[in-house]
Amino acid sequence: MTFPDPRFSVAPMMDWTDRHCRVFHRLLTRRALLYTEMVTSAAVVHGDKPRLLGFSAAEHPVALQLGGSDPRELAAAARIGADFGYDEINLNVGCPSDRVQSGRFGACLMAEPDLVGACVAAMKAAVAVPVTVKCRIGIDDQDPEAALPRLVAAVRAAGVDGLVVHARKAWLQGLSPKENRTVPPLDYPLVHRLKAANPDLPVAINGGIASLDEALGHLEHVDGVMLGRAAYEHPRLLAAVDRRLFGEPGPDPDPFDVVERLIPYAAAHVEAGGRLSNVTRHVLGLFNGWPGARSWRRLLTVGATRPGAGVEVVREALAAVRRPEVEDAAA
Repeated sequence: MTFPDPRFSVAPMMDWTDRHCRVFHRLLTRRALLYTEMVTSAAVVHGDKPRLLGFSAAEHPVALQLGGSDPRELAAAARIGADFGYDEINLNVGCPSDRVQSGRFGACLMAEPDLVGACVAAMKAAVAVPVTVKCRIGIDDQDPEAALPRLVAAVRAAGVDGLVVHARKAWLQGLSPKENRTVPPLDYPLVHRLKAANPDLPVAINGGIASLDEALGHLEHVDGVMLGRAAYEHPRLLAAVDRRLFGEPGPDPDPFDVVERLIPYAAAHVEAGGRLSNVTRHVLGLFNGWPGARSWRRLLTVGATRPGAGVEVVREALAAVRRPEVEDAAA
């Protein structure tokens, strides 16, 4: 089996990295590993599987992120995900939201490394695709220097295929999920040391990384870099990933061409009964910094939400954008 290359990935982000977002991102990079939004194992096992898990073949390589803490249920959900064709199954041990805590999964599992290990072992026994874990460096009053190695030891013993570490604590008491993405201090050196202590374990780093220059710096210490908000809010950054991080030519990086290639997908989605805004809400940042970018965002935000809106809205918005006299280099 060929494992996805962890060198660069786009983080799983609730309400953002849905199937339409991933199709758009794939028009900018062939090599980045893309992740779904977190889906609970209970929803996968008991819910509308095609709606929750369906995706386009164009999205590969793509990983399914699961949330849960019941080893048997996670194994069943992982098996369903693998049957749908996902290239990797990832267990969320990092989300700090109240809803996640009340369900005993996400970042609160940092306090239960043995349970996380049991979950990983059950998932590994159920699927042939890689099983990975995304975690924090600790929670609340935990000492990350002790908490993170304990978790790593547990998942390594269970046969985990890789680790993605958000290099911040999660404060489950006192901080909102939004604040948890920015307020706790970053500790990149701790993740670098973790990799040095586990040379045979693929380790990717996440949290606060804003550019490909920063990503390349981290790759001197770890196996992979995961970007979240920077990739979503400034998607032109992705157009340089294949060239700079993989040494390969990527898709045509010209943003006008990217939009033209996205239009048939958007048209098919509308024809199937979907709303144009389901697709266009993910492309608002494509022309950030270019003349007409504000008009692009406004025309899409207003026009794509109107009943019956079609791709003519996208073409109208595209006509408002102009190339800068000196183009900015993509990341």
